[in-house]
Amino acid sequence: MTKKLTPLEIMERLVSFPTVSRDTNLPLVDWVQDYLSSHGIESHRWVDPDQPHKAAVFAHVGPMEEGAVVLSGHTDVVPVDGQPWDTDPFTVVEKDGKYFGRGTCDMKGYDALAIWALVEAHEQGVKRPLQLALSFDEEIGCTGAPPMIEAMQPVLPKGSAVIVGEPSMMKAVTGHKGGTGYATHLVGFEVHSSLMHTGVSAIMQGAKLIDWANQQNAENMAKQPGEVQAMFTPPWTTCHVGMIEGGTAHNITAKDCRFMMDFRVVPGENAADWEAAYLAKVRTVEAEMQAIHPEARIDVSKHFDVPGLVPEQDGVAEALVRSLTGDNGSHVVSYGTEAGQFQKAGYSAVICGPGDIAQAHQPNEYITVAQFNAGHAFMRGLVEKLRG
Repeated sequence: MTKKLTPLEIMERLVSFPTVSRDTNLPLVDWVQDYLSSHGIESHRWVDPDQPHKAAVFAHVGPMEEGAVVLSGHTDVVPVDGQPWDTDPFTVVEKDGKYFGRGTCDMKGYDALAIWALVEAHEQGVKRPLQLALSFDEEIGCTGAPPMIEAMQPVLPKGSAVIVGEPSMMKAVTGHKGGTGYATHLVGFEVHSSLMHTGVSAIMQGAKLIDWANQQNAENMAKQPGEVQAMFTPPWTTCHVGMIEGGTAHNITAKDCRFMMDFRVVPGENAADWEAAYLAKVRTVEAEMQAIHPEARIDVSKHFDVPGLVPEQDGVAEALVRSLTGDNGSHVVSYGTEAGQFQKAGYSAVICGPGDIAQAHQPNEYITVAQFNAGHAFMRGLVEKLRG
């Protein structure tokens, strides 16, 4: 472990750990901590008390003072189940100018570059400190970042600029939509489907809520977006259900129906208003269910809540990234990240990382060699700047 690895060698190690969000990430965290320790860097882990098989890891190099640049990434990846991969998803394969593998783009490529930069900054010596922050459960709603950010506060001097390395083609992204997700469970009443009018089908009642989402999307799409909203793709708040389960048999009214209702809210609209609108529709449908059978019900709980990233006036993180990339364009994204959570905790935050978000979550996910090299050049420039 005393050998200093290249960014590619680090990415190969990280990708080899199948850290799908439903599984543990501890072997990866162990490896990161061992690797940093072998180069004389102390690191810290925060273990989720509700999920002891998952942990965040963070570290600091340079002067023990405030004002660090924080390189933030997540360790989890989405599943590969059912995807037609041409290669082993958990082995980095170089072909046609691309590095294939689950997480190469989103976002173990950036994680590898950040780890490399931390070791370089420690060995070269920096006047301004550098920090590494690797979270978990980003892919299920950025739920692992807030406790990590809280755990960092009493242990490390507070950083002044956070660079979240989600794939942005090395552009400075200064804003993103907020996101909320509501776990929805409808409980019906089972009867033979030939007498369905005496029962309550949780699935058919749930379809009313999903159709409400379709109607909201149609109405939002038809609106004329404001100047800020027009920067996003799409320029309106989206309502989405990605998975649904329930039912016992085709001839029984479904006892259960479960799904997640997600909202990605554009700036200028309030996530709380969307929550209120959804819960109002839930109560209407629930009343219709209970009119047939009083024990029917709908349970709703907030599963995740990701604040949007708001463009900052004279943002420290934005200025730093622009000085390194030369990018002066205005960029926002519709996906959510921990950048908004760092910003909410009092950090200046920006998104900048190698790769194209269009490749994330896809079978045969990849990052181009050119983008990975661009990320490496960015980190070299950052370390040089921190050396003063």
